[in-house]
Amino acid sequence: MTEYLIKTMNREEIDLAIAWAALEGWNPGLHDADCFYTADPNGFWVGLLDNEPISVLSTVKYGDDFAFLGFYIVKPEYRGQGYGFKLWNTALESLKGRNIGLDGVLAQQENYEKSGFQFAHRNIRYEGKGGIEVPHQKEIIELKDLTFDYLCVYNGAFFPSDRTSFLQCWINQPESFALGILENSQLAGYGVIRACQTGYKIGPLFADNETLAESLFLALQSKIKPDTPIFLDTPEVNPTAIKLAERHGMKIVFETARMYTRNIPELPFERWFGVTTFELG
Repeated sequence: MTEYLIKTMNREEIDLAIAWAALEGWNPGLHDADCFYTADPNGFWVGLLDNEPISVLSTVKYGDDFAFLGFYIVKPEYRGQGYGFKLWNTALESLKGRNIGLDGVLAQQENYEKSGFQFAHRNIRYEGKGGIEVPHQKEIIELKDLTFDYLCVYNGAFFPSDRTSFLQCWINQPESFALGILENSQLAGYGVIRACQTGYKIGPLFADNETLAESLFLALQSKIKPDTPIFLDTPEVNPTAIKLAERHGMKIVFETARMYTRNIPELPFERWFGVTTFELG
């Protein structure tokens, strides 16, 4: 008789979710697992069939009333047998009373709607190349030279709940560059580019206007060797973000549907040029 056990993952088991995400073509970051676990050590689930991991899911909690769902993967040979749905229901039960967000593949949008999620907007992944040389701008700074509390205040506008522990890990991960841009001596944007299974991803990319966002984008792009793939996940609700990616010759390679179970958060979309991560929002 087979036994299907659902439990939360430990830190080492999250590496399995990252590996499965890579097989799905989602191109996770090489050092994402540490930051993801820091965000919520109890937010990652695995389904075990006779002690064999066959399904994973993350439900990372932020504050008292928000959560973000990701890593919903069932091993191909076990799909369509109800194992993923059991994991889904168990994990969602732990999020009662919270608004839940996710970035789901478009093909699953109708299934998510059946579970109470409503569509907010598309996010579009663009691919380009690194290695573009740009003159140094004194307004571009390394985030490590900025007071962290100051960064947290700026970042707070772009997410519906506090994520201080995650942010501190995210901007300091190995094989990454984290830059800010100043305007009138005030922080007016920041971005991170990190090593992934393939190339590098920029995320987030926040800036007070398109000109500042482009300066940050070029500074981050210049940190990467020529012809190395770089990716930018743009929210479709910001047309200037789409124009920025296309102006620099980037091509669409992937799309997701951003969805929520309750209210769609009011975020400054006109200043949001790059999504931090599809897995954690």
